[in-house]
Amino acid sequence: MKIATISLFIIIFLLSCSKEPTVSLPEFPHTKLTPGIFTQLPNFDEEDFDGVLALFKKNCQTKKAFEIYGNLCDEAESVSDAKAFIVNNFKPYRIQNASEKNEALLTGYYEAQIRASYQKSERYRYPIYNTPKDLVVVDLAKIYPELKQYRLRGRIQGNKLVPYYTREEASYNDLNASVLCYCDSAIDKFFLEVQGSGIAKLDDNSSIYIGYDNQNGQKYRSIGKYLVAHKELTLNEVSLQSIKKWLLEHPDRADEVLNYNNSMIFFSKREQGATGALGVELKPMRSIAVDKRYISLGSMLYLHADLNNTKINKIVFAQDTGGAIKGSVRADLFVGSGDEALQLAGHLKAPLKLWLIVPKKKEQQE
Repeated sequence: MKIATISLFIIIFLLSCSKEPTVSLPEFPHTKLTPGIFTQLPNFDEEDFDGVLALFKKNCQTKKAFEIYGNLCDEAESVSDAKAFIVNNFKPYRIQNASEKNEALLTGYYEAQIRASYQKSERYRYPIYNTPKDLVVVDLAKIYPELKQYRLRGRIQGNKLVPYYTREEASYNDLNASVLCYCDSAIDKFFLEVQGSGIAKLDDNSSIYIGYDNQNGQKYRSIGKYLVAHKELTLNEVSLQSIKKWLLEHPDRADEVLNYNNSMIFFSKREQGATGALGVELKPMRSIAVDKRYISLGSMLYLHADLNNTKINKIVFAQDTGGAIKGSVRADLFVGSGDEALQLAGHLKAPLKLWLIVPKKKEQQE
């Protein structure tokens, strides 16, 4: 018995000694990181490093990315060996799930397309709004620095700040907002908001790019989960395509389901294609939306996911956010535009592993 007890203590001691140290970044103290090496990343050597370097340099043109990478942005301009630049100057850290409530999950999104007109009519009657003039955004960090990732949105009623209109309330209240165009489908408008950007194909055969400008401050709620809860779809059946099909087959209940999601997105015209919250044009299969409470916009990461026996392994860039993207190991991969992108985005749902690729000088041992 004594020998067994001593052996148990030895095992515990060895396990505690072998435990890798936790690494934290001062900017994101809530992100749990485990140090690694590039040879641990699945299929890392098969990456297109020249392509990654070009994207890194474009990413560095943003203020947020430059704050993360500093002099490495300047050094990248004269690099001749892209892989050596990454391996010698960076180190990967596996992102650990911050909460068991949040699933380690990769999904996909695409650049939506809607049919629209500048003129309201019987066909084109669903407005695509710019940010309302009475929407108030409060930066809580100016009062509470620890809340720098949060914004409070609402409208002034009397001398009080009250929540801004929900999706349903906006349908019967005249918003103090300009209209970019009118869409011919409430369903297509909804999915445009979910995707965050798109192309409006106008009735005069011209097109305009539109992208995320603001949000009403209401919490995002999944209509897919709503349909599952009401036994209209099973969890395994839920996809963009199945939800849209159900809505088209049940027009009398479409408003009920769409209005379950109180969140509403406002748009602005863009001069380029799908543009994320970072302000750069999104690159198919390279740009991801993240939860910026854990991952800074502008960050470079390595992504591994298994999708129906197809493995996705690549360096990606955090260039967007989304209301449904919650958790540290959670990402939405931008897959492009068109019918193929729509099909891929609608069915992309895979377990996810993420590594934050950090400049070596940024690391701090706890």
